[in-house]
Amino acid sequence: MASVTTRRAALSRGSSGLAVAVVLALAAALASPARLGAAADGSRGGSPDWHVVSVSKLLPSAACSTAATGTASNSSAALSVVHRHGPCSPLLARAGGAPSHAEILDRDQDRVDSIHRRASGGAASRINPARASKGLSLPAHSGVSLGTGNYVVSVGLGTPRKDFAVVFDTGSDLSWVQCKPCGDCYEQQDPLFDPSQSSTYASVPCGDAHCRGLDSSTCASGNKCRYEVVYGDQSQTDGNLVRDTLTLGSSQSSDAIQGFVFGCGDDDSGLFGKADGLVGLGRAKVSLASQAAAKYGAGFSYCLPSSNGAAGYLSLGAAAPSNARFTAMVARRDTPSFYYLDLVGIKVGGRTVKVSQAVYAAPGTVIDSGTVITRLPDTAYRAVRAAFVRAMGGRYKRAPALSILDTCYDFTGHTTVQIPSVALAFAGGATVALDFSGVLYVAKVSQACLAFASNGDDTSIGILGNTQQKTFAVVYDVANQKIGFGAKACT
Repeated sequence: MASVTTRRAALSRGSSGLAVAVVLALAAALASPARLGAAADGSRGGSPDWHVVSVSKLLPSAACSTAATGTASNSSAALSVVHRHGPCSPLLARAGGAPSHAEILDRDQDRVDSIHRRASGGAASRINPARASKGLSLPAHSGVSLGTGNYVVSVGLGTPRKDFAVVFDTGSDLSWVQCKPCGDCYEQQDPLFDPSQSSTYASVPCGDAHCRGLDSSTCASGNKCRYEVVYGDQSQTDGNLVRDTLTLGSSQSSDAIQGFVFGCGDDDSGLFGKADGLVGLGRAKVSLASQAAAKYGAGFSYCLPSSNGAAGYLSLGAAAPSNARFTAMVARRDTPSFYYLDLVGIKVGGRTVKVSQAVYAAPGTVIDSGTVITRLPDTAYRAVRAAFVRAMGGRYKRAPALSILDTCYDFTGHTTVQIPSVALAFAGGATVALDFSGVLYVAKVSQACLAFASNGDDTSIGILGNTQQKTFAVVYDVANQKIGFGAKACT
């Protein structure tokens, strides 16, 4: 490890006051070998206001490593969660390979735009007239859903059970898979679900409450409810609303939800990759979270791993780890399916960024598993960025912007890097100190970017994205209307 003198010289090029504080903290840390021991993620201890990380740990491994992953802290049904484009994904055979970082971030902006349109009431019904002609249109609400998400789980459907790899998404309600017979389906990883081979399959009639509650639906011949979902990236799924047995985990019986309502897609297209479908965890009646509440309790939790080469978990039920810190779950009438919370402040390098709480409160903040990068009101983002740049000083070369990310660094030639910590403060006193993986979005060693972006104004709602949620047990306690964060729940 470099000497304190070396660190002083390096830090002197940044803010002098902050440099003194950091040097003192590092000096104290040197006297305490236990605090400076390498952590599981390759970072080193020391001042809680700084992350010191080996450059070799910045990029994910090309191999899947699940040996050190966390597990759910309760006995409810738990599923393994992996990144859809990582080496642990069952979708590795995706044609054309994984999208570039620029493509991922561009699609992320499509999703953010969808959230903003829904929150502003700007999304109109998008039922395709040609498809609507298949049946009589039922009352429809906003027919545009969000772009598809980033993390996948495996679930079982039907009797006997058939397994499917599906994206999970807190910003969507309806779960669906592609089914036989399919008029126009994209190529997926697994065989299509075949309703004729399941003894527990049944159609959902048009008068059913789940059908009436859909954003967009029609009534086809035989009184069968048909759904349509158009996502913000223009991906789309159409099909029949049906019921069948959903099996979670490896058990055929104890973790089965009988009569689970989902979409059986037969006309699907877009940016789904090789995923077999989607599991929705929104707040509507048709979501998995709502349908599973009677069995597992009203709520769920998940942990997203720090690396795309590792696995986390998704667990039904709202039991929380002992270190979880909670803030109130907020609801809004204009977007009742979203989960909101009150962000009240941000700290960079241990210092509170001077932004009025009203800047965060005016638009509100939604927490979303499918958005990659956290979006802040423009005033808040500019202040956070300025504080981060001051703390970084001149130790590292600046790098070109990456899509929506405008504050990037080049760590080429360094063996370790030091970056200031970032902590989010929520209403009620909960403060969440982000993992290193939640501070920087690393495309490559020569392009590591501050993982926050501006909304471009102070009126569009803020979004707490999945990069900032990494390694936390994120607990959605719907029964008690609160959201919690438990640190170090998975690697």
